[in-house]
Amino acid sequence: MQRAKQNGIAYMTAPPTSSPGAPTIIFLHGSGLAGAFWHHQVSALADAMTTVAIDLPGHGRSDAPPLDSVPAYAASVMAFIRARGFSKPIPCGLSLGGAIALQLLLDYPDALAGGILIGSGARLRVRPEIFDLIARDYAGFVAATGPLAASPHTVAGVLEPVQKLMTACPPTTAAADYRACDRFDVMDRLAEVDLPVLVIGGADDGLTPVKYADHLVRHISRAQQCIIPRAGHLAPVEQPAAVNDAIRRFVTRHFS
Repeated sequence: MQRAKQNGIAYMTAPPTSSPGAPTIIFLHGSGLAGAFWHHQVSALADAMTTVAIDLPGHGRSDAPPLDSVPAYAASVMAFIRARGFSKPIPCGLSLGGAIALQLLLDYPDALAGGILIGSGARLRVRPEIFDLIARDYAGFVAATGPLAASPHTVAGVLEPVQKLMTACPPTTAAADYRACDRFDVMDRLAEVDLPVLVIGGADDGLTPVKYADHLVRHISRAQQCIIPRAGHLAPVEQPAAVNDAIRRFVTRHFS
């Protein structure tokens, strides 16, 4: 795995094994996480595409404070894309990252080839008690999030890397992320998206249920849906092979 930094944004990428001109996927993590969340995807998909997983501002090894709005995060990602010179990449995001990917599709359609939205939605309201728990007992919040986010079929040990990433994230950063989610609402703009979009949902996702994915597919004209069995909100970690297969088929269909 190769690690570098551009415009203050840290990222990891697999050594290039795909052919020149292969599509580029920009992986965007969820709230309180970092680019290492995507380790199952960055390596496994590198034979068919250029894979890049970034740490959002204020996360992981990236500079600057965290941002507290999805449009601001989207603008920072687009600045990174332009600085790296990526030609029409495909943003792929989980939860908050999915909201950022959707915002990118709305705000910068000419700079992108398509998008992949995982465990996300057009509106992401956050219960007030989440902010209270982060402020009062961040360790308790981290401990509770895994079981809430995962499918009942997911073995607890699978989530340990995710919980380590969350533990390393400052509580103020996690709170900023959830504020960004809570403010996010593009329900009335989905018809503007006119690029190929893959919507992935976990069949057992209790945080962004399948109805969120259903809504996206109904209102984005070129969207297709894939529901991953035995997966919750953290499908790329819970069922990486199934998620990777869905991404691979989407990219082959539209961009090969």
